[in-house]
Amino acid sequence: MGTFPSRARWSDDSQIIYFQYNPEKNPADSTYKIQVSSPKQIQKVNWKEESAMRRDQANWNTDYSQRVYLSASDQISLENMKTGQKKVLLNWHSRVSNPTFLADENLISFVSDQNIFTLNLSTGVVKKVTQISSGSKPSKKSNAAQAEQVKGFVETENLELLQVVKERQEAEKKRAAYREATREQAEEKFVYYTEGKSPANLQLSPDGNFASFTYYNSSSNKNTKVPDYVAASGYTEDLNARPKVGTDPTTSEIGIYDLKRDSVYFIDYSKLPGLQDLPDYTKDYPDKKWDSTNRKLSLFGPIFSPDGKRAIVQARSFDNKDRWIAEVNLQTGELKNLDRQRDEAWIAGPGIGWTFSGGTLGWLPDSKHIYFQSEESGYSHLYLLNVENGNKKTLTSGAYEVFDPFISRDKKSWFFTSSEVDPGERHFYQMPLMGGKKVQLTSMTGNNEVSLSPDQSKMAIIHSYSNRPEELYIQDLKPGAKPVQITNGQSEEFKAYNWRDPEIIRFQAEDGAMVPARIYQPEASKKNGAAVIFVHGAGYLQNVHKWWSSYFREYMFHNLLTDLGYTVLDIDYRASSGYGRDWRTGIYRHMGGKDLSDQVDGAKHLVEKYGVDADRIGIYGGSYGGFITLMALFTAPEVFKSGAALRSVTDWAHYNHGYTSNILNTPEEDPIAYRRSSPIYFAEGLKGNLLMAHGMVDVNVHFQDVVRLSQRLIELGKDNWEMAIYPVEDHGFVEPSSWTDEYKRILKLFNNTLLND
Repeated sequence: MGTFPSRARWSDDSQIIYFQYNPEKNPADSTYKIQVSSPKQIQKVNWKEESAMRRDQANWNTDYSQRVYLSASDQISLENMKTGQKKVLLNWHSRVSNPTFLADENLISFVSDQNIFTLNLSTGVVKKVTQISSGSKPSKKSNAAQAEQVKGFVETENLELLQVVKERQEAEKKRAAYREATREQAEEKFVYYTEGKSPANLQLSPDGNFASFTYYNSSSNKNTKVPDYVAASGYTEDLNARPKVGTDPTTSEIGIYDLKRDSVYFIDYSKLPGLQDLPDYTKDYPDKKWDSTNRKLSLFGPIFSPDGKRAIVQARSFDNKDRWIAEVNLQTGELKNLDRQRDEAWIAGPGIGWTFSGGTLGWLPDSKHIYFQSEESGYSHLYLLNVENGNKKTLTSGAYEVFDPFISRDKKSWFFTSSEVDPGERHFYQMPLMGGKKVQLTSMTGNNEVSLSPDQSKMAIIHSYSNRPEELYIQDLKPGAKPVQITNGQSEEFKAYNWRDPEIIRFQAEDGAMVPARIYQPEASKKNGAAVIFVHGAGYLQNVHKWWSSYFREYMFHNLLTDLGYTVLDIDYRASSGYGRDWRTGIYRHMGGKDLSDQVDGAKHLVEKYGVDADRIGIYGGSYGGFITLMALFTAPEVFKSGAALRSVTDWAHYNHGYTSNILNTPEEDPIAYRRSSPIYFAEGLKGNLLMAHGMVDVNVHFQDVVRLSQRLIELGKDNWEMAIYPVEDHGFVEPSSWTDEYKRILKLFNNTLLND
């Protein structure tokens, strides 16, 4: 194909763009650069220059004039951003982390040995501000008292007989008691003992009055094993893999350390509204007794306001139905709800975050407003909320989604990417901080992945289109400014073929929804009347768009199929990303429901509008696409004559917890959802021709999935299926020989079953 750029980023002076590139066809990408003043001269960055650019755990002051960072694991340095001067601030005796400017920018905090310290930039004085010990709190009983033991006969008799020995022992007791008394006075300083727990995420509030830390309490879930039959040792070796759905999740608790009052207390979420609310699906189990106590939550945060006087946290229920954003009372640890987001399906969407991530969540510089994203309107948008009066303001709105918003360095604007122009395009915008008119800054049709220069005058853009892979462009930060192309990485072989720009269409589903799809149509003279429907993986992923697909191999395969006369349809079925909350949650409690009926309706549309023979339609896909392929052949055999299911889930009770419990709840609590969503229960419906392909060292969707389904097909007496196994492949294939073998088999399947009677 060629070589294409990725991960564009800027030098501190906004004069150089760095990016990953590989024009020399090395085993891996390297860092390259261009000067803004001479953008056509692409240079490889040597390792010394690249090493000199590293700034581990960097943190800037408010006006970005200074930066602190780790120059070694035990060393903190300060850099003047105007002069470029660097100096070592601290050589410490052990590892350090998280150097951070406080509100008083003459002070920085850092973490070492599970405690927080401050460093005064003027004096160089280091102060330990927390007293945290991983041990247990000592008993109040004095050491002297603990040493006192009941005397035996021999010792008692000896002390009665030898007066000098007795006097010496009494004198030693008095000395020990005196030492203990002075030691107790010296140790009156507050120490918080963790009782063996390991505090994580230690941070100091910007005003230096509070610290916080998190305890993560991991559950002892049983991990799965994936056998590696072709390990280098020559022996079968077990690979450790994830637990299965329904396992106990990791819990968290957040401690607040009041440095002025020398006390530690934990965030209390017991008063959040709706903690006992049961999800609607419980109505399907009238005979089951449900727990009426408060639901368990995960906590993320706290995020301190810039002045340090306030803090917010995110709380999420483990049943995936609720997300709370709440203010922490820093004096007590109690929470005051600011915004509750509830979804009877599951909370998610762009910028919403997940269990231990807050997503888009933070404070404006005024320490009065917080910002976050929510799907309250049906699409993920950006909101402000005044914590003093509770007023909430919508900053963006409409039938589109917002991605990756951030505040400008001058604190006057928002920058973000959105799909406002079209669900299949991504453009970069600027908007006033408190809301107002948005300005579209990119104009190239497709995807525009923007890296903004530090002086915020220029954009480095990684852009691609449907039939053109990524290239690097540079553009002034002005609407209507012309982007200048920097790279041109397509190989001559790639350029020699006329890659199709598939048409984006919408067809009507059985429930009236308009389903987006990409269609590849052959020339009339080559049209063979057969069609193939491709099902993308991941479920929540978008593939009907106007940029270069991450499924580039499949895209090329679709061009090949079209050359051979096939009509190819690629559908963004229900659950695909990019179309808002209702589309995202369309598969709740029934995978293989609307997501499958969208494929069936797509097949009908091909017959009705594109002249496809209803008896010659195939389907294929990998991972989630493999699952849908199985459901299609098992439950809609009258529609699909053949299908290739690649690395497919066959029983959702055997997949992971984080993904599956969102959509189907857990098999213990909602067995109905798992029973109607798992292909293994419908294998008797197979009538067409099935190819299954799976990597044997797949630690995501385990090889066990297709092994169990194979046994089921054998027991059912089915003989119209075959399986290709790939001993060295994980979920995503790596070896070209494996990809080639797999697609040769898929093509053979379709040619033999869809073209020959």
